[in-house]
Amino acid sequence: MSTEATAQGGGTLASSDLTPTEYLYGIDSNVSDDSRFYQGPRVVQFRITKKTAKRIYYVTSEDWEPRTRIGFVDRQRIEADGEIYLHNRHWSDPGFHLYLSPPELQQHAKPDLASLRAEMAAAHPDRGGTDEAFIAARTRYEQARASAQKQTPPTEGDQMT
Repeated sequence: MSTEATAQGGGTLASSDLTPTEYLYGIDSNVSDDSRFYQGPRVVQFRITKKTAKRIYYVTSEDWEPRTRIGFVDRQRIEADGEIYLHNRHWSDPGFHLYLSPPELQQHAKPDLASLRAEMAAAHPDRGGTDEAFIAARTRYEQARASAQKQTPPTEGDQMT
């Protein structure tokens, strides 16, 4: 396999002359009202087309539109902070919050019902806790239990109540 590519003018380019494609990154957390079609958040790439001293130009959308749209960000600001908010976009748009490097997605762990139950027992007024602390701990436990029951489909041996 050759390390050269053919240029449009008919000449050849060495692989060392090719520059890697650079990207800005956003998070697509498209949430539907219908939970059957839920997709978790994912990182989206925006291809950088040009860099100047003041701006970085990037492709905002090239998948679903017939023409390519180009946007830009303040280069000094995004390079200083590593991220930038574009307030002229809707908060749900993946391009609203852009990053220089791929962001880490936070995965919410399932609540541990046993530890929440232990916290509830420790906060009980008969064990030295306060009414407010017990009520808050019980609310957390009941919410976690209800969400765990929604996520777990009933099996054949389960009785409906």
